[in-house]
Amino acid sequence: MKAEDFRISKLGKATIASPIRQIEFISDEAAVAYDSDPHLLAQYLRRGVEIPAFEQAGPRAKIYHDPAWTKAAILTAGGLCPGLNDVIKFLTRTLRIQYGVPLVYGIRYGYRGLNPDHKLQPILLDDANTDDIHESGGTILGSSRGAEDPVVMVDTLARMNINVLFCIGGDGTARGAHDIAQEAARRGLSISVIAIPKTIDNDIAFIDKSFGFETAVYMAGMFATGAHSEAKGAYNGIGLIKVMGRDSGFIAAYATLANSYVNYCLVPEEKFTLDDDGPHALLPHLAARMEEKHHAVIMVAEGAGQELFENAAAQRDASGNLLNKDIGLLLKEKINDYFKARSLEVNVKYFDLAYTIRSVPAHGADAVFCAMLAQNAVHAAMAGRTDMVIGHWGTHFTHVPIALATRERKKIKLDSPLWTSVKATTIF
Repeated sequence: MKAEDFRISKLGKATIASPIRQIEFISDEAAVAYDSDPHLLAQYLRRGVEIPAFEQAGPRAKIYHDPAWTKAAILTAGGLCPGLNDVIKFLTRTLRIQYGVPLVYGIRYGYRGLNPDHKLQPILLDDANTDDIHESGGTILGSSRGAEDPVVMVDTLARMNINVLFCIGGDGTARGAHDIAQEAARRGLSISVIAIPKTIDNDIAFIDKSFGFETAVYMAGMFATGAHSEAKGAYNGIGLIKVMGRDSGFIAAYATLANSYVNYCLVPEEKFTLDDDGPHALLPHLAARMEEKHHAVIMVAEGAGQELFENAAAQRDASGNLLNKDIGLLLKEKINDYFKARSLEVNVKYFDLAYTIRSVPAHGADAVFCAMLAQNAVHAAMAGRTDMVIGHWGTHFTHVPIALATRERKKIKLDSPLWTSVKATTIF
């Protein structure tokens, strides 16, 4: 990594005194080291090389946008996620109450709402209509997938005199925000474009946690308890739980660690086979488990085992994401066929949580995290930052260039303490 990879774009010099009072401001020089290994840091110092570091998030004493003349807009794009309404609420509250921004618009149905061809009238957000939205799952603004022409979207922002835009979504949404920021910069428009990372898969790179993830793990754990009860309640019972995780198995891994009932954790990062009698063959191992214990719980991420689908044509959603084949249904079918062929009884109880765990409200620490992400997003925007994602690294909130955050997808490292812990608590 190079220090320049972490540079944050700024619209210009911040010269306006912040209206926030009784708060500790963050210096523009405050940074959070990307790598905290003291040996690596010492190497950088010995070589006289600037240490790669994130700009630290937080309120600045001097801001770029004059609050009295600021118009802000918020949109949510991509799939649903716990906490979307929390973020919308705290963006609105921070803009209006802390900074005194008079107008905050809610753009309906993601980037589609910035294209006048779709005739989607924006919503004016205020304290009254956002007061209790955190109690509901989903998003009051609606969401959508698919790209829109950045030229058209910036035309809309310019007509509305929007100079602060918040885009809440995953990596596809962040790329859309990057395109808007680039087009605005090309025209010389002073529009701060800030992305807020929303993905319950927790798979955005250079960010250690995204909102909605903890709630998803908690919900998966509730169903793991039910799956365990169902498995133990039947002879040779198997509780099979499919959770989200297109390319990264963090929900499955964390839910497994949080619930010691889980015996098998299957994730996209680690390949497995079905019945070839090799060390990574699931079905023979499962049959041996049934002979000894007569019950098992399997946690599988939706992107696991995709190589097991033979001659399956690739399909993509409107955002270009590769659609996974249903590994849960495949496993259910293969398990039943394997045991039937050997005249063995088996009772598979299948739980598909894909939509269940993403549409609930955020709770506990996750809701707090949503509030703090939103507050730091507003601080960044008002200070004139743009083309960036609000992140979290270690114990600090950070500013991450969108180009860096979308460079790669975060995945479980099979030699990491996380996966080592999962393997220590499971039997396969």
